[in-house]
Amino acid sequence: MKIAVLGTGGVGGYFGGRLAASGSDVTFVARGAHLEAIRKNGLRVISPRGDMHLQNANVVDDIAKVGAVDLVIVAVKLWDTEKVAPTLKPLVDQGAAIVSFQNGVHKDEILRKHLPAKSLIGGVGYIAAVISEPGVVTHSGQMQGLTFGEYDGTKSARVQALFEACQKGGIDAQVSDAIERVIWEKFVFLVGLSGTTATIRRPIGEIRENPQTRAFLLNVMREVVEIGRAKGVPLAADFAENRLAFCDTLPATMTASMAHDLERGNRLELPWLSGGVAEFGQSLGIATPFNQAISDILAIYAPGKR
Repeated sequence: MKIAVLGTGGVGGYFGGRLAASGSDVTFVARGAHLEAIRKNGLRVISPRGDMHLQNANVVDDIAKVGAVDLVIVAVKLWDTEKVAPTLKPLVDQGAAIVSFQNGVHKDEILRKHLPAKSLIGGVGYIAAVISEPGVVTHSGQMQGLTFGEYDGTKSARVQALFEACQKGGIDAQVSDAIERVIWEKFVFLVGLSGTTATIRRPIGEIRENPQTRAFLLNVMREVVEIGRAKGVPLAADFAENRLAFCDTLPATMTASMAHDLERGNRLELPWLSGGVAEFGQSLGIATPFNQAISDILAIYAPGKR
């Protein structure tokens, strides 16, 4: 496949790197010091699943310089989605499909405002990875997977092609015929992990072991389940309990990317995570006190220090 990766951070750098290393024709879109480091020294991925060094990574500073591709992987931060969405239209007009592996449930709603709905493939990424220094992406733990599928549940050639490329690259990939539900299932977990590790400032291991913080984590996720079910998403009533059990299987040192951003003084995706849940609650008339508390506590940090 000919693939453009828009956003070469933890998600885009890791999965794009795996695809490129296994033979896919990948062009990365990056910026700043990260872009310059990749141009000079290539893209390095440090991972328990095997390190990589793409010495001659194809990288540009603007999606307009990519040219015709089969697929665009969107992996920018959520606040950039509105800005980048219109820039994808020329590629879609040339036949490109778009799949976002960004966090949350707002991403494809934003993309649909600027792009034909039929161009979008639903996607979910599972990984703990960050830019540890310019030109270097570091992956923590063994979890690294992508789930994707057509929103109408049909099997398509483009989804099958991506699946085969992922398999070739050693990526744990799955095709889903119910991708909207899968996106919300990830959202339940992500809001819980991001909200608690960022506000409590401790990794998941300590949070799940303390009775009070464990209960807080569960209640945060319960609110997301209630919102999703109210919006017609077929989540099981006890899905929060299911995700809490999943949290018990995670490496004790795991934290969410939002917690890393908080530590570094970066802008936070808060308005699309716990803040987004609180907004959904207000519009639906559903109380979300735990997510509202997270949104309020972190509000002063959300813009970042820079």
